[in-house]
Amino acid sequence: MRRIWEIHGLTKEEFERIVSLLGREPNEVELGVLGALWSEHCSYKSSKKILRILPTSAEWVVQGPGENAGVVKIDEKVWVAFKVESHNHPSYIEPFHGAATGVGGIIRDVLSMGARPIVLADSLRFGEFEEPETKHLLKGVVAGIGAYGNSVGVPTVAGETFFESPYRTNPIVNAFCLGIMPAGRIIRAKATKAGQVLFLIGSATGRDGIHGAVMASGEFGEDAEEKRPNVQIGDPFFGKKLIEAVLEAVERGLVVGMQDLGAGGLAGASSEIAGKSGLGVLLHLERVPLREEGMTPYEILLSESQERMLIVAEPEAVEELKKIAQKHHLSWAVVGETTEDKRFRAFYGDELVADLPVSLIVKEAPIYERPEKVPDYLEEVRSFDQGSLPEVNIKEALIKVLSSPNVCSKEWVYTQYDYQVGTNTVVKPGGDSAVVRLKWVVRPELRTEKGIAISVEGNGRMVFLDPYEGGKYVVAEACRNVACVGARPLAITDCLNFGNPERPEIMWQLRRAVEGIAEACRILGVPVVSGNVSLYNETVDKEGIRNIYPTPVVVCVGVLERVERHVDVKFREKANILVIGDLSKTPEVGGSEYLKVVHKKVAGRVPKVDLEKEKKLIDVLAKLVEGGLILSAHDVSVGGLLVTVLESLFGTKFGAELDIYSDSRPDFFLFAEMPTQVVVSVKDTHLDAVKDIVEASGIEWMHLGRVIGERVFKVKFNGNLLLEEKVEKLEEVWRRSLEEEL
Repeated sequence: MRRIWEIHGLTKEEFERIVSLLGREPNEVELGVLGALWSEHCSYKSSKKILRILPTSAEWVVQGPGENAGVVKIDEKVWVAFKVESHNHPSYIEPFHGAATGVGGIIRDVLSMGARPIVLADSLRFGEFEEPETKHLLKGVVAGIGAYGNSVGVPTVAGETFFESPYRTNPIVNAFCLGIMPAGRIIRAKATKAGQVLFLIGSATGRDGIHGAVMASGEFGEDAEEKRPNVQIGDPFFGKKLIEAVLEAVERGLVVGMQDLGAGGLAGASSEIAGKSGLGVLLHLERVPLREEGMTPYEILLSESQERMLIVAEPEAVEELKKIAQKHHLSWAVVGETTEDKRFRAFYGDELVADLPVSLIVKEAPIYERPEKVPDYLEEVRSFDQGSLPEVNIKEALIKVLSSPNVCSKEWVYTQYDYQVGTNTVVKPGGDSAVVRLKWVVRPELRTEKGIAISVEGNGRMVFLDPYEGGKYVVAEACRNVACVGARPLAITDCLNFGNPERPEIMWQLRRAVEGIAEACRILGVPVVSGNVSLYNETVDKEGIRNIYPTPVVVCVGVLERVERHVDVKFREKANILVIGDLSKTPEVGGSEYLKVVHKKVAGRVPKVDLEKEKKLIDVLAKLVEGGLILSAHDVSVGGLLVTVLESLFGTKFGAELDIYSDSRPDFFLFAEMPTQVVVSVKDTHLDAVKDIVEASGIEWMHLGRVIGERVFKVKFNGNLLLEEKVEKLEEVWRRSLEEEL
């Protein structure tokens, strides 16, 4: 039989700490509040110390971590707010609703800053296709993201989808949102004084999502199906109405502070506002609009029903807020007020059902320094010698890599999303970065010539092989991707998806990965302005313990000075093909897709990123694009150099002839996933200028060959013909592989 504290996700020691600090045993309602707010999901008790090493400030950062989303300056007219969040556990239990409410939740995080949500992105990971859950989870998650984003009218413009065995019963579903706001106007989750009202607006409250934060803070076992009631149910049409109502209230100056009702429901939102304000709150639970009969105070406080926002306002604003809610056909109620006593008190009628110090709820959760241990598997994977690999037929290897679900086209995924609603999408999904105009012509009316580039990266396999180098690798690639379209990286938001932190090996992975991320961000000058930590991505069943790969997902946001001055990955005309960047290292296939699909190994060392060269490459790309000197740019990543060139050919009318000279083995040179390398196409008339800029910057270049008019792909290596094939045949393999799996 489970103890009372276990039901609420607490340990015996944590329960005893609560009793000691409170001076008595909490009642059931109070224990529910503390269980939710002390959960890993809300309190970050295992990761808080580690996160402090991340760089979070810069001249252009308005709001760093600590609020619902980060905010950065674009120019004197426009700021943007953005954040990435996880909805991993709910998406395994109920793929459609778990993913849909992940989208709804991240939209409200951005909305609560006073920003209009204008773009979405996602990062998805599932098991391999031989595993029975994969198709069901993939189809449900993609349908859920599409259903919510499409219906609410926010385009999904970027993302990534990967398939690896460790995600079989622990899929990764991370959702990102960016919103636009007038410069100088920001809303935070704070009240300014006692006596301000708490105005609840949105959907009515039901029983869905109770214990959601607690569920997201624990591992899965064979009882995962029983947790289905913990998953919230979203309604994107209510979500759209809530967006318009909240923005109208903000525009009219009726909002003092704001917090969406996510993890912990009304208890979480109100206590967080109180904690950040240095005040108390008094709640009247009988006033909360309900959609189910007989709900208890416990259920009302802890429900995580979707599409709800808690607005802090002056009492005289209530009548206008009420009119806005009625205009948009939303439920509303004044459910409480701020107080001076720094206590969290909740009444149900005349009954006081909870009375706790606010500090106990939001500040007194223990901060753990958990034991760490270097995982045993590292010795084996790092002993791998790529020289021992047998030689392969390049054409056969290329077909295997192109048809891999991790390399092939993800059109099946992103064509289910409306990525052009709002008409601001300039570069659609499928390349290195999305590009979006920053304009909105309906309240608030905003416009700037600048544009935004968005890239999502999270190579869990590389982080598994070396968390520190893998952390640097992921940040560098995300920043490089926005540079490939001509943008300069501004800031990142990250979602740290890891296993059970109570296992020392997992804590070691987490700390080393964060150290790598921090180092890359410092040298590249890209602060972390928001994020999320998702731990306990682990399943314990009769097969044993199954953790995900350590998967930090990084979303980089970059700015283009002029949105129309950009490039994408596609070859546009007959031209020279160059690779620029760090070409001084011996190609290593450790962690590559080639090593996995051709040689059936996940092993080796992560190719190290020279961050100083990475910074130079990013700067050079911006100069080349701004100067109109290159026709396309595509970074070398999953699949390696050969795949990079082919992806620039696919969807065009061109072919390519490569004539490569190198001391490396052909398969290593062509399939290694080396960082800090970008393939560009250059007109003859601009070739010397490009070479001069690259050489002056301190990075290297190599002439690979030419884009040609004939639809053929020909590769010579040290004078020997390695490969000659029709582009159409290779493109068909790449384009159809995922759909055929499904």
